[in-house]
Amino acid sequence: MTQTELASRGDVRQERLVRSRLFTVLTGLTALLIVLQGVWAGFFIHEGRDFKQNWVDVHARGGDIAIGLAVVATVVALVKLRSRPALVAGSIAFTVLLMLEAFLGGLIGDVPAMTIVHFPLALALMALAVWLPLRSARA
Repeated sequence: MTQTELASRGDVRQERLVRSRLFTVLTGLTALLIVLQGVWAGFFIHEGRDFKQNWVDVHARGGDIAIGLAVVATVVALVKLRSRPALVAGSIAFTVLLMLEAFLGGLIGDVPAMTIVHFPLALALMALAVWLPLRSARA
């Protein structure tokens, strides 16, 4: 293999890392927001007491921002990481599950039993939120 071919291979590898860096940052920020969702929920979930509406609002807006970041990360995966199908599929699933989580969260006020699904799904989303940026960082 010539020196030019080796340099070209290095450029491709470097380009792949650069391309995934944006995805890693976006999914990492989304993961941070998901962790904060649990913190914010802890400020308003109290057995037998009224909840504090301002923390419910913060929780809801945090969810909206997390969904927005996940959508952008999914677009980045579809455009720049097509050669990495696990990341593409994972980011699509992540975005869809975040949307489902937000929908279920919106129902909790009227149907408190939705917490039975909302809380475990949140934990699964935390796991996926950790897996995506870690997987993305691997070249």
